[in-house]
Amino acid sequence: MTPAEMLGVFAAGVGAGAMNAVVGSGTLVTFPVLLATGLSPVTATVSNALGLIPGSISGAIGYRRELAGQGRRIRRLGVGSALGGLAGATLLLALPAEAFETIVPTLVGLALLLVAFQPLISRKVRGRRRPERHPSRRDGGWLLFTGLTLASVYGGYFSAAQGIIYISLMGLLLDEPLQRLNAVKNVLVAIVNMVAATFFLFVADFDWTAVALIAVGSALGGQLGARTGRKASPAVLRVLIVTIGTVALVQLLLR
Repeated sequence: MTPAEMLGVFAAGVGAGAMNAVVGSGTLVTFPVLLATGLSPVTATVSNALGLIPGSISGAIGYRRELAGQGRRIRRLGVGSALGGLAGATLLLALPAEAFETIVPTLVGLALLLVAFQPLISRKVRGRRRPERHPSRRDGGWLLFTGLTLASVYGGYFSAAQGIIYISLMGLLLDEPLQRLNAVKNVLVAIVNMVAATFFLFVADFDWTAVALIAVGSALGGQLGARTGRKASPAVLRVLIVTIGTVALVQLLLR
């Protein structure tokens, strides 16, 4: 890489780390920059997954106050995230990119609709639910576990807008403030990234320079994003999620 390219990759890492901590879709910042440096799509994806691990951990640490009391939930959902992340990483190397990416815009678009209309949908669901027949579950039940596991398959494969999909599912099935859901999202994304990256270390090609630059940048960005995101009201955070997700969807459709 040239010095200018290295600076661009580092800056993209900072932006991606901040976006992932608050919303998600940071991959849509780093991935095009890595491609512009001459890396192949698979090498860029693998290098990006490895580099974003410190950013995911940094974002989760930044939201540690909102994680209080959610240990059992995270342990349960983390199992599905780990299994899904490993499956997605395997698919990345086993299938042509076109086979999976054709459904990505649909998944992102559906997730955006769920996030945008989550308050209305949740009120409707709670209004029709009879507590004696359908008691609320703190972990979201099998439906949330299955949904997040499938979303983690996608996350291990490409990861763009993965966090948006997580928040949309948890927002529908958990009775929690959006900031606490965002905190859980950061931990689950970190789990998926670590599992996928560990797999990639043994079976895939990656660029250590790109990995190091994104790692340092995303770690800084994760702290910046967490400080900003934790101060945002639920309404502002929801608007931010939908706005960034819409940009991500447009980018995916134009690729």
